[in-house]
Amino acid sequence: MAVSLLSFRHQNLKNNPIWCFSTRFSHPRNIRFRISPSKFKIGSSCCYTFDGRKPNSNSPNIEKYVDFIPGGSWWNLEDEDEAGNLKTTNPITVWYVLRRIWELVADDKLVIYIGFGSLTLAALAEISIPNLLTASIFAAQNGEVLVFYRNLKLLIFLCFASGICSGLRSGCFGIANVVLLKRLRETLYANLLFQDVSFFDRELVGNLTSRLGADCQKLSHVIENNLHLIARNSLQGTGALINLLTLSWPLALSACFICTLLCVIFLVYGRYQKKAAKLIQDFTARGNEVSEETLSLVRTVRVNGTETKEHERYKQWLDKLAIASVRESAAYGLWNLSFSTLYRSTQVFAIVLGGMSILTGHASAEQLTKYVLYCEWLIYAAWRLADNFSSLLQSVGASEKVFQLIDVLPSDQFSAKGVRLQRLTGKFKFINVSFHYPSRMTMPTLEEVNISVEAKEVIAIVGLSGSGKSTLVHLLLGLYEPTHGEILIDGHPLKDLDIRWLRQNIGYVGQEPHLFRMDIKSNIRYGCSRDIKQEDVEWAAKQAYAHEFICSLPDGYETIVDDELLSGGQKQRIAIARAIIRDPLILILDEPTSALDAESEYYIQELMVRLKTDTKAKRSILFIAHRLSTARAADRIVVMDGGRVVEMGDHDKLLQQNGLYARLHLLQMEGL
Repeated sequence: MAVSLLSFRHQNLKNNPIWCFSTRFSHPRNIRFRISPSKFKIGSSCCYTFDGRKPNSNSPNIEKYVDFIPGGSWWNLEDEDEAGNLKTTNPITVWYVLRRIWELVADDKLVIYIGFGSLTLAALAEISIPNLLTASIFAAQNGEVLVFYRNLKLLIFLCFASGICSGLRSGCFGIANVVLLKRLRETLYANLLFQDVSFFDRELVGNLTSRLGADCQKLSHVIENNLHLIARNSLQGTGALINLLTLSWPLALSACFICTLLCVIFLVYGRYQKKAAKLIQDFTARGNEVSEETLSLVRTVRVNGTETKEHERYKQWLDKLAIASVRESAAYGLWNLSFSTLYRSTQVFAIVLGGMSILTGHASAEQLTKYVLYCEWLIYAAWRLADNFSSLLQSVGASEKVFQLIDVLPSDQFSAKGVRLQRLTGKFKFINVSFHYPSRMTMPTLEEVNISVEAKEVIAIVGLSGSGKSTLVHLLLGLYEPTHGEILIDGHPLKDLDIRWLRQNIGYVGQEPHLFRMDIKSNIRYGCSRDIKQEDVEWAAKQAYAHEFICSLPDGYETIVDDELLSGGQKQRIAIARAIIRDPLILILDEPTSALDAESEYYIQELMVRLKTDTKAKRSILFIAHRLSTARAADRIVVMDGGRVVEMGDHDKLLQQNGLYARLHLLQMEGL
């Protein structure tokens, strides 16, 4: 076998050059070859056997053929991430999956009981048919009319009973399958919704939707296509074995030997197929991630001309999916080859052994006929049992990620019972708050931030991009928890409050507002717990200067929101109306004028002044100002840089300090 070259280095020892090659063995070591400088040229290569001799160039390269033999390197299934690193996970067992499935369908277990009951009756009826068929044939041959008609009546009864029970069985397990799929998706979706925001920083949306769709659909087949067929074939195989043992136990042993051999082959194949199924589902999910991201950002792709690059990204996962599928199909072909060979061998053994028994007088022709029929029934039941169990392993392999996601504990915000204050004034304070995102442990975003906001006070936060302004808002909304320090709401730690109750009293407008694909009226009312009338919706839209353009739309407030329908500024004004209609005690605006034109920005500034001076509603306002002209309306301006508060004061005071705020103000004035 040729040496696999991994690395080499040159050593010049007294004009005697030595090229050192590293090789990969079960016990790593270095092997040195002395190569004459006259015979070695840059860019040339040579291959040596372990004894230092060059291999015969005419000898066939057997390695590439050996790899395709079962157990060779071609059959290896390895899960890699985009960086090429191998990924390992702890596999789950069949019994674990069955137990989890039973927990999901336990409320409708009567349907499953009826299904298994009808399955048992149908299996018993079907396994009795070969015996009656043989008896009827030989009764007719022997002229036993009464026996023939009696068997005929029993056959007709068993056929109808088997058909009725089979129909009932299929209906019950079909219903159980629908129930399982519904509750599986419902449970997974509910658990995903209540995860921390950091969870969605790690998991991509395309991956999660693939788990909800393809993986759950695959797992739902466990009841309808796997379990009840396994039970049915087990009963039929057991019945066939009992009949064989009744006829002749020496003859039955030959069939049992072949069944045992089939089971051994299947154990090897089943483990391989389970791993292949998991990889196929994973590669499908990753391909969905790429396609969903690309199609949702198709305008960015088109503008930058990266269609070919995105196609290659998607093709990368399709290639891996195809390779895993081809190997799984090849393994299935080998399994079918094994079954077909052993199945035909069983028929030959049955005729040889049965014929010898007839010749020696140990069996009759009727017994031989029954033996052949039940022998084929047993082997075929064993094959179908293995095939159904193989499908079960596929479903189990595909379900690993589903149950991992279901088992992820929900956010503590939803499991813990927080405090609800009798009276909320809107006063909040950041005390020595430091924070870094879970995905960037070594890069602090905030460092010892101290900000105090009184009730009905308007605070503006300004600073360069990446200074931590939006992170402050995320912490105040409870999307993340501070790494150090704490946030107080009316003197109470934020982590001790009922976060869902608190969010009902907070109005939030992000710098990139996202609207749902529903009518504008529903988008404005979205998330508001109190009863909202049409007059309230229109009032909030007027406050956000959105009423006029909404009325100009074809269906007014009933218009369905579409990406192509509204501009960025229009979406932002609808989002502002959504925040206003909640009548919040704390209003958070994250660069609310970033997508507005000059006129709309002026109106929003007027709105902020109106909200500030409104004596009926005591409201604290925290807004991140992209344009410093908007920050003038604030009572105080907080200037941030590098995750720290570097300046604080009103507009005039900060200009006098001639610090970062003054420089930013000068740059914007020069730009104007």
